[in-house]
Amino acid sequence: MRISTILDHIDSGHMALPEFQRGYVWNRDQVRGLFASLYRRHPVGGLLVWATQADQAASRGDGQVASGVVKLLLDGQQRITSLYGVARGKAPKFFDGDERAFTGLMFHLDKEEFSFYQPIRMQDDPLWIDVSTLMKKGPAGLESMVETLAEQPEIGIRAAGYAGRLARILGILDVALHIEEVTGEHMTLDVVVDIFNRVNSGGTKLSKGDLALAKICADWPEARNEMKTKLKDWEQAGYNFNLDWLLRSVNTVLTGEAKFQHLHNKSGGEVRDALAHANRHIDNLLNMIAGRLGLDHDRVIFGRFAIPVMARYLDKMGGKLTETERDKLLFWFAQTGMWGRYSGSTETYIDKDLEALETENAGANELISQLRLWHGALRVQPGHFTGWSLGARFYPVLYLITRMGAARDWGTGLPLRANLLGRMSRLEVHHIFPKSQLYEATKLNFQRSEVNALANFCFLTKDTNLIISNRLPEEYFAKVEQDHRGALASQWIPMDPELWKIGCFRDFLEARKALLAEEVNRRMEELLHGDTQWLEGPAGAMAAPAVVGGGITSDEEQAELTTLNNWVVQQGLSAGVMGFDFSDPDTGEQRAIFDLAWMHGLQEGLTQPVAMLLNEAQDLLAIASEAGYRVFTSVDKFRDYVRREVLTVAEA
Repeated sequence: MRISTILDHIDSGHMALPEFQRGYVWNRDQVRGLFASLYRRHPVGGLLVWATQADQAASRGDGQVASGVVKLLLDGQQRITSLYGVARGKAPKFFDGDERAFTGLMFHLDKEEFSFYQPIRMQDDPLWIDVSTLMKKGPAGLESMVETLAEQPEIGIRAAGYAGRLARILGILDVALHIEEVTGEHMTLDVVVDIFNRVNSGGTKLSKGDLALAKICADWPEARNEMKTKLKDWEQAGYNFNLDWLLRSVNTVLTGEAKFQHLHNKSGGEVRDALAHANRHIDNLLNMIAGRLGLDHDRVIFGRFAIPVMARYLDKMGGKLTETERDKLLFWFAQTGMWGRYSGSTETYIDKDLEALETENAGANELISQLRLWHGALRVQPGHFTGWSLGARFYPVLYLITRMGAARDWGTGLPLRANLLGRMSRLEVHHIFPKSQLYEATKLNFQRSEVNALANFCFLTKDTNLIISNRLPEEYFAKVEQDHRGALASQWIPMDPELWKIGCFRDFLEARKALLAEEVNRRMEELLHGDTQWLEGPAGAMAAPAVVGGGITSDEEQAELTTLNNWVVQQGLSAGVMGFDFSDPDTGEQRAIFDLAWMHGLQEGLTQPVAMLLNEAQDLLAIASEAGYRVFTSVDKFRDYVRREVLTVAEA
């Protein structure tokens, strides 16, 4: 079928995109490569479509599909969307992506090359022509362009020779693409999605959540958009959650199960009601977690997979909890994060916790009991603060006690719980003993894990952090105590002046870890309202953990990784997890912290897990490699991998 006919079918609604397809992910290099190949009449592959009755499969976008048989693109979406976008000068109705990928495609008549508009390079060169303008105007536009070119003194009679090249661009619309159809009553959504996953090797394989959502959208077409709208609301509030996570919460509320397959036989109406309930419960839970625990942004929500369980419990309780039950639920939430309850087999442990809620009169006590059976006693030991870097599992715990307790700023003396910290972007993490001073003390041989130890972190306002700068505690602690008596102790600083000296740094860390553990246990007891049985008994398996390697250790590293993560998202891929807690899948024991990780690969089911590790030791690289991760230590090499092996850039 000719490309022009395919584009006409999209306009008329006879060809569309199935709801389960993901959005447009191509970049400009891929669009340029496609048009260069078509200009040279190189093969660009055929299309695979699902020919089905319009009322039997949901399609994406706001446009109405034609009645009768409609052809839904299974393979070829990126090519057809690019062709439509350039040829029509606008995105198709089913578009979901960044239109800049195909806006402003230009062609140089002399060099015969495609490139996207660059003002400085192109504005004074009449041989650059706008491909969309030519294609929209057709043969009449070709004649007009040739006449305009002929009027240019530096071109003159050469314009006639360029007419053939302009015609060759227009001729792209006459190129025929082979279309293979899958059709028949036996082609159910399950079968078609399986076919899609098998043939779409250049795209992102559909996850179990995608398949569940596809089935939901067949009965309730607006489902995806409603969920994405809610996710955007949370994002604006500082919480970055994904579609699978929200769908998991809908699933637990509606079915009491973790696995997405339990959604397959639910009607659109049932899912719509469950989404409304889940959204309301999650809002309430985020308010509880932020208001009571002080965990007010996504970098410190370290037990996010506990939230689907909590949403189920809240739904069973009609959304109402007593103060004691609320606090016990928050105790359980914090503890799941501390011990990595969901770091391993997420679905398995969610199901176990959901099962605990199904007993008669079940409540937070049953959840805590399940956690204690799995981990042991839940009292925190000083050794739990042996971790280091912003990705350490107990980093959010340090934030929690700062926000819950009476911690005060060292410059103003004001309580830090009074909303002074704001969101993560304004949070100042302060090294009590400055990094530069510790590294310069070469005779003491301080290791990276000591310099960036959690016990060397505290939180301060931006102004205070700047004023203290890189001074040692022995230089400024006395002044802080003089101006704001008790402010040092409020941040669990050992008050022995000898420990403020750099030569006693290691002893300072040990003393502060004991104070931090004591404070955590005090806050946990507060949440239990006197029911401290859960904290007693033999210490848990992680009471004396080994030093865990890896993690983000500087603002510079964090900025570099954030930029890289944003770039990945701009390519149409999923964001990675910053400061990923890599844990034993069976015990939940934290083994390492990966700076930035895609645990299921950049394309789930098609590419292996990936870890970006900056300035890390060889033993950490070995841990990641042995776990099946493809490891990168260079941002440039990672970007090259994404372009060459993931995005599969079309060759010109």
